[in-house]
Amino acid sequence: MRKAKVKINEENLQVSSEVLRALAHPLRMSILEFVDKHKTINVNKIYNTLKLEQSITSQHLRILRTAGVVETRRDGKFIYYTLNYPRIAQVVKGIDNFLENE
Repeated sequence: MRKAKVKINEENLQVSSEVLRALAHPLRMSILEFVDKHKTINVNKIYNTLKLEQSITSQHLRILRTAGVVETRRDGKFIYYTLNYPRIAQVVKGIDNFLENE
């Protein structure tokens, strides 16, 4: 039985692994669920409500921002987070496509 040749785009693979790594952490998933529930939320509300340290929250939000899963908006001294729903939909579609071809 011959195996099919698979072409892997290294850049797409790197981006995909970064996004999946960002989503694979339970605390980051909790943060995403919290942001989704509120649609737009101030970073102070995130760490106060979830009872997290500010520095830990900021680190996790940075990872999510780098992966393109959340977006930020500054209003004065406050930073507000929202989910990047098109990006999340793209990730879910990619996972679904992978599982269908298995």
